[in-house]
Amino acid sequence: MAAVRYIVSDIAPSVAFYRDMLSFEVDMEVPHQFAALSRDGLTLFLNVPGQGSAGKAGGNPEPGGWNRFSLETDDLDATIESLRDKGASFRGEVAAGPGGRQILLRDPSGNVVELFERAKAG
Repeated sequence: MAAVRYIVSDIAPSVAFYRDMLSFEVDMEVPHQFAALSRDGLTLFLNVPGQGSAGKAGGNPEPGGWNRFSLETDDLDATIESLRDKGASFRGEVAAGPGGRQILLRDPSGNVVELFERAKAG
């Protein structure tokens, strides 16, 4: 199992974002405190600051950093267009490199999710 923990400002809009925009399943939700979601073998834990063990493990976490997980897509441009139609916000523009193209999608708390399209072979 792979898991990522994000600190968010508000659980409800964050759960809606990951469920409705990125097709995560909601496995557990404790209103105003915590949620566990899953997609393709990844578990995403969401906590508000000061709730649960996340706030006791080495500091005072807050939302909106540069750490991220990556979701792969076969058509980055279509994915971006679909998400923009749903009101999504991005950090920066599409970046391209030898391995492919990517853009950073912002969740309601400013955490980022990398959307990635592999470079075509050839």
